[in-house]
Amino acid sequence: MLKTNVGSSVNPDAYAAGAEAGAAAAAGLDGVKVAFVYSGVQYCSDTLLKGVASALPGVPLIGNTSFTGVITAQGYVASETGFVGVLAVAGDGLTVGVAGAPKGEGARETGLAVAKAALAAAGKPSTGKIDAPDYFYMVANPGEEEFFLKGISEVIGRVPLFGGSAADNTIAGEWSLFTSDVVMSDGVAVAFFWDAEPGGFANVFTGAYAETDKYGVVTKVVDNRTLVEIDGVPAVQKYAEWRGMAADQLSGGDLLVATITNPLGVKDRLGDLTAIRHPMNGNDDLSMAIGANLAEKTTVIMMESDVDGLIASTGETVRALLARAGRAPAGLHLVHCGGRRAAIDARIDEVYASVKAAAGDIPFIVVFTFGEYGFEDDGNNTTGGLMLSFTALG
Repeated sequence: MLKTNVGSSVNPDAYAAGAEAGAAAAAGLDGVKVAFVYSGVQYCSDTLLKGVASALPGVPLIGNTSFTGVITAQGYVASETGFVGVLAVAGDGLTVGVAGAPKGEGARETGLAVAKAALAAAGKPSTGKIDAPDYFYMVANPGEEEFFLKGISEVIGRVPLFGGSAADNTIAGEWSLFTSDVVMSDGVAVAFFWDAEPGGFANVFTGAYAETDKYGVVTKVVDNRTLVEIDGVPAVQKYAEWRGMAADQLSGGDLLVATITNPLGVKDRLGDLTAIRHPMNGNDDLSMAIGANLAEKTTVIMMESDVDGLIASTGETVRALLARAGRAPAGLHLVHCGGRRAAIDARIDEVYASVKAAAGDIPFIVVFTFGEYGFEDDGNNTTGGLMLSFTALG
């Protein structure tokens, strides 16, 4: 039977903060198998992890820097001098393999190597007949998540996924992702789970946006993530028409802000999931830099919500997750897009209230990421932006 606990700290000393959060997370747990660690970019990650490890000796650690803060059952945890949240997971019937590595020859090749290392860390064969995990967690740098995932899937096949991409506070590339053994800015880390308890995992992956009737065919993409044309029209121009705006209002980073409540969506092959694509930058040629991959001759839909909807969707998604789980889980691992959090801004305590009301006494942690991972129904694992990947463990 799985058990979880969460600890946090805003101590300005990185080692002390890690030790305090780790000790709080370890309290009352025997046989901790893995701990998720989410922190501010203000800390030296190496020092922080040593602090966590002092309270959880020998426990594999995995996680990343989070955008501005984390949320636990005690509230929104943030400080200008640093913050950390730790979710510890224990269970006699649980086996976990953790591994990570900086990007090497290529993202796909790195994902493949890390998957094999995680199998080996769990005492599982990494060649020949693979004992695939029941589910797995991934963290990577923003930019090539889909290719890391391809490499991992090449080793273990289609296994349910949850997780998100490392974030910083200013989109300046100051993020880190880490395990007990490595801290990096570009790379991938995974935690593979083998759970003796049937039905010990559930995930809801959603943008929680409504579709509009404004959509078009992607007619030109460059390098996977630059959307050049929609319906043969420059992408920013087409989007501006949909919004009733002038294209020059959507240049540079203005596009990122304008699209948080009205991003683009792409449907999966059966329509079970609309994965959100967040336009990040309006380029001089009226193309868009997008936060996840796109393919030509597919359709993008303009989605819509507002800040009230972004806040309400957190509690609604927790309730949907608990209904999917079918019973009270041991803990909740809640990945929330950093872009949504930026739009919510000073109303972040309302997100805490929404999640807490839905979660009740179940331990939980909310991390704010620059990319989210999950799946819906029988669809493939995928990535998106401006999304929620909410997971029930145990």
